[in-house]
Amino acid sequence: MKSSFLSVAAAAAILLFSGTAQASELNLDNKGFHAKSTASAHAPIGVMGDHMHKTGEWMLSYRYMHMDMNGNRTGTTHISPDTIATTLINPFAGGPATVRVVPTDMTMDMHMIGGMYAPTDWLTLMAMGMWQNKEMDHITYTGMAGAVPLGTFTTESEGWSDTKLTGLFRLYQDPHNHIHANLGLSVPTGSITEQAQVLAPNNTRPTLRMPYAMQLGTGTYDLLPGITWNGNDGDRWRWGAQYNAEIRLEDENDEGYSWGNKHQLTGWASYEWQKWMSTSIRLSATEQSEIDGSDPLITAPVQTANPDNYGGRTFEAGFGANFIIPRGPLVDHRLAIEATVPVHRDLNGVQMERDWSVMIGWQYAF
Repeated sequence: MKSSFLSVAAAAAILLFSGTAQASELNLDNKGFHAKSTASAHAPIGVMGDHMHKTGEWMLSYRYMHMDMNGNRTGTTHISPDTIATTLINPFAGGPATVRVVPTDMTMDMHMIGGMYAPTDWLTLMAMGMWQNKEMDHITYTGMAGAVPLGTFTTESEGWSDTKLTGLFRLYQDPHNHIHANLGLSVPTGSITEQAQVLAPNNTRPTLRMPYAMQLGTGTYDLLPGITWNGNDGDRWRWGAQYNAEIRLEDENDEGYSWGNKHQLTGWASYEWQKWMSTSIRLSATEQSEIDGSDPLITAPVQTANPDNYGGRTFEAGFGANFIIPRGPLVDHRLAIEATVPVHRDLNGVQMERDWSVMIGWQYAF
């Protein structure tokens, strides 16, 4: 998976360099700029459903995201694996008093393929499919108690995640402002029955259903409401804000649980240094409830098997750049990158800490 991340990052760097090299031939004065749009016409690549299209226009997109988590946190405080193994209560009957397996690292790679089409100026339709790969490293502690490590193991899940279908409805537009509503549906195409071989505290290696964090989808139909505002000063500055949510439309999925509702508010500003290049800063706040219900086959003595150890409140900052190729055979192809880091985290129960993520994207409208 790490080699996949490096390969995609290298390919993106080559494309970005190629586009920038073409633009540098313009001596940074925009002479010979043939693209129909500019770099700052879109929000940072990490914002979905940020813009609409004209009647009959299509857009194809590809996004790649890599996310890295390391260590654990209870609320706002870091907590060590030994402390978790000796103090965190195991909620499942018939097992040890405390959890005996602790996750230490997790990575996720996501490939997002999207398409947009505008049947009218006031409506743009959007569909997105996602392929995920997740890996989680663990420490297993010996026996029913104590802080003596037995060994380590890694679990992995890979496959299609849930599919998102969205409509963007224009509400208001003038030369400096644009507002549209986002209304979508998440279809449960991702698996929620993924299994892996684990290292148990008694030094056996059973194959068990993986905890919720390692499953590929939610298992429920989810409503995706939101509203987006874009603004500009008529020159080089652009800004915007978006509220979006994930509202579960079913009380439980086929395995007996539902993820908590999720709400996110994000705002950004970008500056267009040249028509072919802009940079951006973005702030986002996310709140999500814990999982409701439980899967009866997820009962291992590990914190990720407890539905109460999900959700919370996070605040993140993002830094990005957008490029548009100004001429040549790839004219109008848009390339972008955005890195995000946490500013504040207040998590429900004990969870892994999200350290950073990066998203690289390509978009082309025709």
